[in-house]
Amino acid sequence: MEKVLEVNQLSKSYGNILAIKNLSFTVNRGEVYGLLGPNGSGKTTTLAVILDILKANIGNYRWFDQPMDKFTRRRIGSLLETPNFYPYLSLWDNLKIVAKIKDVPEDDINDALGVTNLLKRKYSAYNTLSLGMKQRLAIASVLVGNPEVLVLDEPTNGLDPEGFAEVRNIIQSQANEGKTIILASHILDEVEKVCSHVAILKAGDLIAHGRVGELLATDDMVYIQSDNLDKLEQMLKQADFVKRVLKADKDLAVILEQGNSVAGLNKYCFEKGFILSKILLKKQSLEDQFLQLVK
Repeated sequence: MEKVLEVNQLSKSYGNILAIKNLSFTVNRGEVYGLLGPNGSGKTTTLAVILDILKANIGNYRWFDQPMDKFTRRRIGSLLETPNFYPYLSLWDNLKIVAKIKDVPEDDINDALGVTNLLKRKYSAYNTLSLGMKQRLAIASVLVGNPEVLVLDEPTNGLDPEGFAEVRNIIQSQANEGKTIILASHILDEVEKVCSHVAILKAGDLIAHGRVGELLATDDMVYIQSDNLDKLEQMLKQADFVKRVLKADKDLAVILEQGNSVAGLNKYCFEKGFILSKILLKKQSLEDQFLQLVK
């Protein structure tokens, strides 16, 4: 697959605070790649570094297999903070300024307003818009110039369910056109519904990454206890019928490969010399899985 973005061992600190630590991941063409994590996990800092707004202390990144330059930058549309629009200018006039800054034809404005369902309001003043419309106009400003890649930081932040759905539909429509999208969010539901791939951050560390359907799956979780949990954990990590093993307080949380049973797990542990003092099967929700990963 064609690499759009490659991040290698990226670290960024603010004084004594290390915001991102040895971060590495790759985004391929056509993916909707989510950076997911709680507030303060390093998502916005990561986006600011790869957009050349902040300088990394260590590491590097490449867009389209080359360093960032003015030509590469034109292929990327970004929304890192809410743009400063002029309140008494119309949507059209505000986006004319954006088009001029980007040095792209004004014809692109109608296309951007059409995608964001704001074409009927093109001559309305910015200060007459609802919060959801303002956020869609911010996304329209990103779309002016028809960039190949969209980089969006918390695009649904503060929106009601209707606004959330409208922004989600815009992102999905752009993904269906083959655009590559990098999206930062702390909302699990947003990433699960929109993204094809996800990287989960916690306090600047990349703790997991992969396809959304594989990483954030609603697998059943089996909680077990036994003597010497460390040895039991290592043994289960080598078992071919175990998908994942996580430590959960005094338990081990075990996700089994499809077609395997709790009884089979118990028998396997007994044969290996481990007597389980606790076996609890729990249906796993996406939220449970996410919280387990970021603990």
